[in-house]
Amino acid sequence: MRDLVIMAIVAVMGVMALKRPWIGVMLWTWISIMNPHRYAWGFAFSAPVAAIAAGVTLLGLFFTRDRQSPFQGAPVNWLLVFSIWATLSWMFGYDPIADYEQWNKVMKVYFMTFVALMLLVNKLHIMAFAWITALSLAALGAKGGLFTILNGGNYRVWGPAGTFIGDNNHFALALIMTVPLLHFLQLQLQRPWMRHSMTMLMLLCVAAALGSHSRGAFLAIAAMGALLWWRSRRKGLMTAALLVVFLLMLPMMPAEWWERMGTIRSYEEDASAMGRINGWLVAIEVAKHHLFGGGMSYQHQIFFSMWGVYNTDVIAAHSIYFQILGNHGFIGLALYIGFWVATYLYAGWLRRYARDIPQAKWAVDLGNMVQVSLAGYAVGGAFLSMPYFDLPYNLMVMVVLARRWVETRGWEREPTVPFLEYAGLRRAKRTRSLDESASPVSARLES
Repeated sequence: MRDLVIMAIVAVMGVMALKRPWIGVMLWTWISIMNPHRYAWGFAFSAPVAAIAAGVTLLGLFFTRDRQSPFQGAPVNWLLVFSIWATLSWMFGYDPIADYEQWNKVMKVYFMTFVALMLLVNKLHIMAFAWITALSLAALGAKGGLFTILNGGNYRVWGPAGTFIGDNNHFALALIMTVPLLHFLQLQLQRPWMRHSMTMLMLLCVAAALGSHSRGAFLAIAAMGALLWWRSRRKGLMTAALLVVFLLMLPMMPAEWWERMGTIRSYEEDASAMGRINGWLVAIEVAKHHLFGGGMSYQHQIFFSMWGVYNTDVIAAHSIYFQILGNHGFIGLALYIGFWVATYLYAGWLRRYARDIPQAKWAVDLGNMVQVSLAGYAVGGAFLSMPYFDLPYNLMVMVVLARRWVETRGWEREPTVPFLEYAGLRRAKRTRSLDESASPVSARLES
């Protein structure tokens, strides 16, 4: 039955995408992030659903007139240059044949990121993209959170097998990054039962992240929770949510969990932590001796035998920064960091320049919460290897498109969407004249 349901959804959305290719972007996002076919037990498990989604989207893109240039800001330019550098790194890496599969996988994510930037052209598209992105992970988080609560945190929570987030640590960080995005969506809801349901969903995602027993995720929760509280417009509700986490969820975690978190302070006594440090030192040496780094992976025995300090065991980088450094060298790391700094600044632009525009209040909320999510990614990612996962790049797409929407006064051509009004999504009232509501953005553009 699961197989039939999944393939039916793919078939229906695929047909719709031929005429409205932005729906194909939603289909691709759902498949690439949630990987629903990995929860099937029959033919759908290995069906090329991602290829189908990409194929119908590109076919629709070819025929539609409702498209735009993907190069709409600094983050996109940074990503393009990094993509080119990563390709050169793969070509001149230690083992390009073995690394081809990873390069191909990553480039598909980047390519569809550019496609999304071309096809999402209004607020409806941006909001739908945010909902699909958030709920694709939140559904898994709700399942993992219930599992953690029912089992008292005695068993670890894992993501979909064979995906970017299959590992418990990676899955936890993805869920933590999803919480601010869920809060952004919550701020757009007016019906109380919807807002309360979103609060429960966020708490379940946090429970699932705690249930992963990931130390990196725990640090991300601490850093992001503080910033989320500071940025939230509903500090009372956010305070209550944080108290639930600290007073109810943490005490229920087993002794094994507390012992594992305790190794954060005594990392020099933990073999796993020292192994990670050894991997980081090897990454530095690889970058020092190879301009393009080791390729799409620097995890080769020859590198660890030459430059391993504590041992010669090949180990994953367990850090987005050191993985990029070992894979693509110092220039690659600079490009990667530049991309995320530009994205963070774009989100900050929304906070500053859209706050005086009633119709763009949602864009201010988006900028706020994307910055919180990126802060969690920056902290948690320092100890986890997931630099190529779709979610952070989707956040970039949202803020770049939202900024374009604000700069071009997108509310003037916003389509009427009855479903959104039924759902209770906030729609700003036109309480000012267009000249007033456009400032200070219009004034800045005209100058």
